[in-house]
Amino acid sequence: MNPNSTIMRLKIAPNRYISEVQKEFNAEFPYLKLSFFGQNSNSSHRFSSHQMITGDKKLGDSFKKLSANIVQIEENMKVKEVEKVFKDKCNLHVKIFRKSGNLWLETTMTDNWSLLQQNNHGREISSAQQDD
Repeated sequence: MNPNSTIMRLKIAPNRYISEVQKEFNAEFPYLKLSFFGQNSNSSHRFSSHQMITGDKKLGDSFKKLSANIVQIEENMKVKEVEKVFKDKCNLHVKIFRKSGNLWLETTMTDNWSLLQQNNHGREISSAQQDD
């Protein structure tokens, strides 16, 4: 870990609402969105919008075998590393989306970028689109 980078610790617990975790993540990375998906995904790591779990659900309602845990995220971690940490530590399927103006884009093509790079790019794109 880089001693100069921001580290956040997200508490994952069955009684927490998905929206609470999303808000904490978004407070650190305002141009990124953390989305949770049901476990009925296929092996290609592709998720469809109907598998997305809404923020008004508790984690334990959607993920029955979930136990309390802390997910530690560093701003220099790559998107794919963050998604893997959620899967490996908590068996949660998450995807990170980047803001692009009024849209949220899946970061599939840039999942080798760090969270900081993604967030900065989202800021640049969104501010450039507002200037138009």
